Amino acid sequence: MTSDATQTGQAASVIEKVRNLITGAECVLFDFDGPICRLFAGHQAHQVADSLVDWLEKRGRHVLLTEEELASDDPQDVLKAVARMHPGSDLVEALEEKLTREELRAAATARPTPYADPLIRTWRAVGSRLAITTNNSPLVAEQYLTGRGLADCFRPHIYGRTTDLDRLKPAPDCLNRALTALGARPAASLMIGDTPSDLIAARRAGVRFLGYGRDQPRMERLHKAGADTVVDDLGQVLHLVRTLGRA
Repeated sequence: MTSDATQTGQAASVIEKVRNLITGAECVLFDFDGPICRLFAGHQAHQVADSLVDWLEKRGRHVLLTEEELASDDPQDVLKAVARMHPGSDLVEALEEKLTREELRAAATARPTPYADPLIRTWRAVGSRLAITTNNSPLVAEQYLTGRGLADCFRPHIYGRTTDLDRLKPAPDCLNRALTALGARPAASLMIGDTPSDLIAARRAGVRFLGYGRDQPRMERLHKAGADTVVDDLGQVLHLVRTLGRA
């Protein structure tokens, strides 16, 4: 079999896997930063992470990050690290509030993920119930979705970070809250996420998982974590939802 034929066969296999995942999905849970938008597209994530570290150091606090956290440049990892060191403290609460303010600033320049807007509207139009399940502040998701005219597709089912950081994904808390509020069966629900923590949370909640990676490294990270179906283009998902909606 030629290389082109192999790639065509692999693409067809992925499309069939996606079709199987979305067929009968009564409820779709979207992670926010990644599948819906690039929150820090115009407001660099590593700069926000650095600003949180600087804020801590000015208060005489130093944070020890793991090698994985240092490599991710995710400001939420700074928050998690402080929560490990000072669980339930006023410092954690203040840092969470600062991160929320940074996320709200970033939302103004967030870049929509290609095809995410029509995918959300189409899924809602064909009768699926939608929810946001994110480690970002729910205030941030609400602000962004309102600006895009998408909030009514989800409202009031936007579940995000609380001050209890033990409930952040990979814990399934925000997924379980969404499923309970929607009265949804986990086995008939689907989550779209872009990180291994999304995958783990979906598994713990008993929900199907569709991985989204906007580039090869992100796709490989999901595959390495055990995701069976990963796409780099939501356009093919949109096409399948439209096709199934007309069936």
